[in-house]
Amino acid sequence: MARLSDEEIEERLSGLDGWERDGDAIRRTFELDDFKGSVDFVNRLTPEAEEMNHHPDLEISWNKVTVAITTHSEGGLTENDFELAGRIARLA
Repeated sequence: MARLSDEEIEERLSGLDGWERDGDAIRRTFELDDFKGSVDFVNRLTPEAEEMNHHPDLEISWNKVTVAITTHSEGGLTENDFELAGRIARLA
């Protein structure tokens, strides 16, 4: 999968509410009710990541989950990153 240009990245980000670029990744923090809600959210996104064989970096705190996505093999952002971000956002 080809790495996206800066213009393509900005265009795709404009269609994803709450996501922002962080270097060669996109990142969003989801706020949940409590720790159980955070863990449940991670458990809901896991099948989506597994189905795509595309795995985000996750940070879990008491009521927040931060998701960072990049395509390590390409050294930056690809269409797969935005596909996964959209799937995860729909689960929130």
